[in-house]
Amino acid sequence: MDQIKQELEQLKQTIQEHSTRYYVQDAPTISDYEYDMLMQRLKQIEAEHPELITEDSPTQRVGGAVSSQFEEYTHPIPLDSLQDVFSEEEVFAFDARVREGVENPTYVVECKIDGLSVSLEYEDGKLVRGITRGDGVKGEVVTPNIRTIRSVPMSIPNAPKRLIVRGEVYMPHEVFLELNEVREDRGEALFANPRNAAAGSLRQLDPKIAAERKLDIIIFNLQLAEGVEFKTHRESLDYLKQAGFRTSPFYQGFSTIEEAFDEVLRLGELRGELPFQIDGAVIKVDDLAQRPLLGKTSKFPKWAVAYKYPPEQKQTVLRDIVIQVGRTGVLTPNAVLEPVRVAGVTVSRATLHNRDFIKERDIRIGDTVVVQKAGDIIPEIVRVVNEKRLDGAAPFEMPTECPACGAPVYQEEDEAAVRCQNSMCPAQVRRNVIHFASRGAMDIEGLGPALVDLLVSENLVSNPADLYALRISDVAMLPRMGEKSAQNLMDGIEKSKENDLGRLLFALGIRHVGQKTAKVISQYFGSMDAIAKASEEELCAIEDVGPATAHSLVNWFETADEYLLKLREAGVNMNDISEVTDDRLAGSVFVLTGSLSAFTRDEASAMIARLGGKVASSVSKKTNYVVAGENAGSKLTKAQELGITVLSESEFLQLVGEEEEVQLTF
Repeated sequence: MDQIKQELEQLKQTIQEHSTRYYVQDAPTISDYEYDMLMQRLKQIEAEHPELITEDSPTQRVGGAVSSQFEEYTHPIPLDSLQDVFSEEEVFAFDARVREGVENPTYVVECKIDGLSVSLEYEDGKLVRGITRGDGVKGEVVTPNIRTIRSVPMSIPNAPKRLIVRGEVYMPHEVFLELNEVREDRGEALFANPRNAAAGSLRQLDPKIAAERKLDIIIFNLQLAEGVEFKTHRESLDYLKQAGFRTSPFYQGFSTIEEAFDEVLRLGELRGELPFQIDGAVIKVDDLAQRPLLGKTSKFPKWAVAYKYPPEQKQTVLRDIVIQVGRTGVLTPNAVLEPVRVAGVTVSRATLHNRDFIKERDIRIGDTVVVQKAGDIIPEIVRVVNEKRLDGAAPFEMPTECPACGAPVYQEEDEAAVRCQNSMCPAQVRRNVIHFASRGAMDIEGLGPALVDLLVSENLVSNPADLYALRISDVAMLPRMGEKSAQNLMDGIEKSKENDLGRLLFALGIRHVGQKTAKVISQYFGSMDAIAKASEEELCAIEDVGPATAHSLVNWFETADEYLLKLREAGVNMNDISEVTDDRLAGSVFVLTGSLSAFTRDEASAMIARLGGKVASSVSKKTNYVVAGENAGSKLTKAQELGITVLSESEFLQLVGEEEEVQLTF
């Protein structure tokens, strides 16, 4: 056993070193295959000896149990915001104020990354906590999601007893564009910019989703290092870099404000070449001893400012407007532009959103338009240069027929979207199948957009129900597939038949029916047949179901008999499998908090639901029980203040009758 432990520790150390070289230093020394083999060996040992798995193991980065809520946490060192400045004059005024307080200041200039600010806390070199900035005083604990970021060291050799660093979590441009492509294929709303995408990803309840988003982080400040002292900010960044953190790629020192501002302008010119989004540059006093002398206002430190870059705008010609048909049949106009360089990137297309957007701005083919990429990565048309409009340019009209299938289009009175009426439209079929197979829906492993394209183009699939009629020989003949890949796909399709009704209802792609709503409806009615027979009034009686959703459901089921029959005949589950087995917990509201060891939050929630109870995310006077695991935080405190019954894991199991073998079905 000692030999196994030694090998495990050596593997963890070796993998961490190579991870740092790859993800932080961008200087790998082994191949991806060699790295994968090290990881495979580590996974093998941990599978054989699960008692040896630790939180700092590289295998734990992929995301663990789903959290039902985030704990609130008070930052030991507040995460202050900075004063924004927008002109050279304001920068020089900042320098004048600094010189009134200290002599001969020197400055450091860094990129101001447009992401989500967090702090990371280490104890004895081990990552113990990752917290969002929140309001600067209190934030949310998102440690499981932070662990999925490859450039975050899980452990630091020779570290001080306590170390706190501050950084900016961001989504690289390339990952952002790929994510939006997938979301577009699934008919999901696009993220407006990388910051929104990063913030949404870091606050996912399921760490596996955060891991899939491939977030990264830049560490820009040392908040606390017990027993270690530095004279300058640059020294502290050098220390963090040597400790294995990814720090700002530029943090030069400057003896004059003129030199510092030149660097600000230089970084601004690099915006389009950087792998992350920046919205400005930060100028900081470098000497750490001078900072306390300068002090702070009630809102900002006086030793730093953030210079915000204005959005770069360019003129170009709108060559054409093309129409794209989405999963729900929405016709989206897109501008085809004369290529123009904006913020370091060549822009040739921009979204025009909908008919109203075009009409309000009177955008016409042939117009000279102003394009910008400000906080949004997605290019947008700001306005038309009317004085350059060509004679005879006609107002744009949306097509009356779908460009993908020729079917008539329509527009509802209460929305701007124009839609294709043909549910079998080829453009909709592709996106419907992708959505049907997606993770939140039927979760068919291996069925991505590229394979869906092949299945549709080869006429093997014309709607999602056709997936269940596929034969392995049909799939194996497709390019880049083969027998093994085909078998894996067929296994994934077969497994999806066992999914709960809520997943299937969401997978059907009915307008206004999201994951949460689908689950609520399926639990309320219990079967697809019951949902199909429900009236709008009956549907509106359900909490979280409004008139638009009810109307959409009734309309969809009016023409869905044949589609549902195919699914039923294929053996797809049509019933809610989380139905209540008895009502011993009826009317009881539970809140789960802390780290649970005897069961996962999903398992606990399933037990409660099957016995008629409900699970809430926050403690209130309506809460009946709080189930508290290890390291329970503010929710436990609030429960005690309100006099709410607090249960340990064993007490919870006794309450739900686990000794009577409550059956769990997922």
